[in-house]
This record gives sequence, C-alpha cells and structure tokens, in this order.
Amino acid sequence: MAHIFAFWESRAFYDSFMARSHDRLATAQSGTFKDARVRLFDYRFDVKTGFEPRFTDADLLRVALCRVHEERAEHFVLMQEKVWNPAMAGSPGMVRGLFGEAPGHEYLVLSMWRSAAEHGKYRTERVERLALRAQTEADVAALTGAVVDMEPSWTV
Repeated sequence: MAHIFAFWESRAFYDSFMARSHDRLATAQSGTFKDARVRLFDYRFDVKTGFEPRFTDADLLRVALCRVHEERAEHFVLMQEKVWNPAMAGSPGMVRGLFGEAPGHEYLVLSMWRSAAEHGKYRTERVERLALRAQTEADVAALTGAVVDMEPSWTV
C-alpha cells in the first residue's frame, strides 16, 4: 500500500491542475495501481509549528482520518486545538503536522515524526489518557489511519 500526499498552494492551482493535466497523467498511469482513494482536505491549522510539505527530516508519518458526529464536530476541532495539538507538539520526536477538514465532518490529522521509536513513546504514554480527556470516543463516528514509513526515493 502506498500513501501519496499532495499539497497545493491554493484551491485555484488545484482546480487548474484538475482541469488541464489530471486526465492526461491518469491515463499514463493506467494499470499501475488499483483501489485508489482520493480525499481533498482544506487546511485548518498546524500541529506544533508552521507546516511545510517537506519530508526529508521525518522518517515516519501518522495519518488519522476521522469522521465525526455532526453535533460533536465543533467539540472535536476544539479538542484537537486544546488537547491533542499541545500533547503532540510537546513530544520531542514530533517534527510538525497539520489538521485538515473535508465536507461531511471528515478530518485529517497528519503528524510527522523523526522515528518510529519516538512516535511509539508518545503513543504508549499518552494516547489513552488524552482520548479520555478529549472525549474522543463521543466525537468520532469512524476512525481509520496508518503509520507510514517514509521512502526517501519517493519524496519529491
């Protein structure tokens, strides 16, 4: 399985690419993959410091896709800002990340880590306690995610 992340300077650039280049590139890649899933998220805020789509200083990405109950969406976003974000930012091995939103109360939390060991320290020490404090179980209708080992030769 491969995870491909693309970051656009603006919605206008994304729309221009989709209108002018996407179909030609997709045709050229026909048969090279199956079961592609594409989601477009709007940037909401940084996790830790100013996000840059630079991956050379991270060995691992953690991506969480959250579908949130409509009536709990505001609470979920607030808890990302007030509970989860400071906890991740305070973890020594966390480099940076972002929080994004898509229609239908879907959210993306992308965090970049120096190593699997550093991410493991954060995960085992804090996640359960933070989830209780943030009332994550009440907010989230569905959660999928992955821990992605970076492949430097794929980074552009």
